[in-house]
Parts: sequence; structure tokens; C-alpha cells
Amino acid sequence: MSDLHTLTAAELLARFASRQLTPIDYYDQLLTHIDRWEPQINALYAFDPQQVRQQAQASTERWNKGQPNGALDGVPVTLKELIATEGQPIPLGSAATRLTPALKDAPPAARLREAGAIILAKTTVPDFGMLSSGLSSFHGITRNPWNTANNTGGSSSGAAAAAAAGYGPLHVGTDIGGSVRLPAAWCGLVGFKPTLGRIPIDPYYTGRTAGPMTRTVDDCVLLMQHLARPDSRDATSLPPLTTQWSNQSLSVKGLRIGLMLEPGAGLAPEDFVCKAVEQAARLFEAHGAKVTVIAPIMDRAQLDGLDQFWRARQWAELSALSSEQFDKVLPYIRDWAAPGADITGVEAVRGFNQTFEMRRRAAQLFDTFDLVLSPTNQINAFAADWPSPSNDPQQPFEHIVFTVPWNMSEQPALSINCGFAADGMPIGLQMIAPRFADQWLLQIAKTYENWRGAIHCWPNPA
Repeated sequence: MSDLHTLTAAELLARFASRQLTPIDYYDQLLTHIDRWEPQINALYAFDPQQVRQQAQASTERWNKGQPNGALDGVPVTLKELIATEGQPIPLGSAATRLTPALKDAPPAARLREAGAIILAKTTVPDFGMLSSGLSSFHGITRNPWNTANNTGGSSSGAAAAAAAGYGPLHVGTDIGGSVRLPAAWCGLVGFKPTLGRIPIDPYYTGRTAGPMTRTVDDCVLLMQHLARPDSRDATSLPPLTTQWSNQSLSVKGLRIGLMLEPGAGLAPEDFVCKAVEQAARLFEAHGAKVTVIAPIMDRAQLDGLDQFWRARQWAELSALSSEQFDKVLPYIRDWAAPGADITGVEAVRGFNQTFEMRRRAAQLFDTFDLVLSPTNQINAFAADWPSPSNDPQQPFEHIVFTVPWNMSEQPALSINCGFAADGMPIGLQMIAPRFADQWLLQIAKTYENWRGAIHCWPNPA
């Protein structure tokens, strides 16, 4: 019974239904496991074990009567702090934020409650969700379970740490430039950024989407079945799918695959990361795909333009704070955003327009290829107390070059573990598909996962 925290969602539901396991017995073990891990990694926000136990007891009674309340009754899920849950404040990871309870659930929270899932907790984020790091002026430092001296990445930092540490099978993050895929890669997970609008989110924004963060493709698919339902609060929300989400693997014979090993700007990818990604690509080739090494679609002008626009946007928000609030913002964020005060409207628009160039190049690429493979992260580990892999507020986005263009092009992209470095840290393989090909991409990921085999070496608390 000591390894119940490793069960997938499907395994949990099967045991609940057969009465081999009750939700309350499962949570007794899970909460003990979390109690051992949490002081070391600091993944959770708004965590109330007593309230969770009460929900688990109610779920147990329903299962004992054979009357589950939805397809996920009793299954734990965590939600990124930025995803509103009724009655709980959204600190935005910053000590500067005034804590006001949310008035209602955001779409992902609403869909999972409707399915009967138990919201175990919210998960930590860095200040304003603007860092690929576990460093927050509100939450403190969230650490990577594979090595607590290392960073989780972000901004879905707590979600990645919770998933890698085994805080239940289902976790939901958000992604506007890589914030699901980057920490998923650094923590050995499946992290899926669907087509924009596939999972409704509120508030919605250019490139912003929610996405599953799980240990397996199967659990990612299960989450998509519930998250991908239309919601009018998101004006980009897509119509419902006419076919069922599937975790069946597919043949890759005849697929045209582009292998992108150069980012085009930013940090140079580490050699062993590229080698692991190349080995994954050779598996596709061995199964009948045609793999072609391709040039990057990003360049310095695009990355700098996006940085300039985001600085102006962040400075607009910071300048509205009181002096007392401003002083509480993480210094790195203040230093990065400060030049935004001098960016003109014309310069900001020119910066934002680079997102359309990213989109144009991405769409053009898929005239030739069915699938693109790349590293997820350019570097494989960095210190837990660093606000970014470069640790430089004037170069904050040097590490997102493989991930950000697919947000702006609205295409589905997924990170999955493809091996481990010499120091034991996971390595992420990114897969990108054409717009709207979400179901197909998950099936291709399942194919690769079957080739790779299950991960059995998940970290445990000291």
C-alpha cells in the first residue's frame, strides 16, 4: 500500500469501482506522502488536508453505494495558482498582490469539479507568472524533486514539482511561452500545450492556454477529455470535438518529420540534450518516418521584439501599484520591466508584431512536415534560487526559443521525457503538430512513450 501515490488516474478509478481501494484509504497514504515531501519542495498553495479528507470520505460513501459523482469522482488534481478557484485569492506569485477571493471557478476548475475530481490544492508560481523558475516573492522557492538544489522551471513550477513528487496523477498548468512544457521537461513529465482555445481559460490572452502535466500520456489524455469543453468566458474557445480522445498509439510510417536542433537565438542547447533528442528521432526513423534536420524559425529580432512588448506590458501593470506594493515585487521582475517605461507605443507594437512573423514561419513549416521534433529546454538544469536560467534580468527569455513560437502560432506542442543526463536530471523532447491536431499529437506521443518504456525511477523524499 505504500506506493499508492504512483497509481495512474485510470488505475485509481478501477480500484475505487471494484472496491479494492477506497478514496479515504488512498488519501490517508497520499497525504502522508505529501507531508514527507512538501517541506523539501514547497509545491502547494491553498492546501487544506482536513478539507481534502472530508471530500475523500464523501467520495468513499458514494463509491460504496455504487453512485460516483462523475467520471473522476475521488481522483486528486492540482491546479496552478493562476487558475481561479471560487473563494481563494490569486496572489499571482507576488507579495505585491492584494489578496481578494476569486468569485467563481475558472473553466478548468469548473470542468474538473463537474467530473467529481477532488481539488487537492493549488500549486505555486513565480511573480506574475513571468519567470521560468520556481522563485516567488509570495510562495518562496519551489524545488525540483529530482534534485532539490535545482530549479523546476516555470511558470507552472509547483505543478511540475507536485507531479514529479507523486502528489496524485493529475495536474494542470498554464502556458504562454513554454510554462507547461519547460518545467515538464525539467521534471521528467508529459506536459501538453494544446491548440489555443482547445482548453478554455479565463482570463484568455495571446498564446495563453491551460494544459495537463502528468507522468504518463494516458493521464494527459484523460485530463483532456474533461478540460477540452467549450466555455463562453473564453472568446477563443473552440467547438467541441466530434470524436473521442484516444490514447491508442499510431504508426509513424511515412511521416515527414522535421528535426530542429538549433534554436536560432538565445542559449545554445547543450550537446547531450541534442544527442538525446536525435536518438528519439532515430526511433521514429527506424519505424518508417522520414527525418530531416531543419533550420530554426526563431531569430534575434523575434525574441527581442517579444521581450520588448512583454516589458512594456509588465511595466504598465507595475506602474499601477502603490509604492508599498512596488517594493514587494521580486527585484528581478522590477529590473527586467523597468526599461518598459521608455518603450514607445510604436516600439511596443513592432515588438508584438513579431508574434505574427513567428506564426507565419510556423505555418509555412507545416506545408512540408507533419511533425516537428526539438529539445524542449536548451539547458538541462539551473540553480533553484535563480529567477531564470540566464540569471540576467536583461536576458530573461534566452531559454524559451524552442517553445514560444508554438504559442504564438497556436499549435499543439508536447514535452515528454527522452532520457536522463549524467547527473540524473531528465531531458525533454518536444513534439509539435499542425494546428487543431491535438488528438493526433497525443497518439504520436503515446507511440513514442511505448517505445521508450515507463519511467520507474521517480524521486522519493529523503
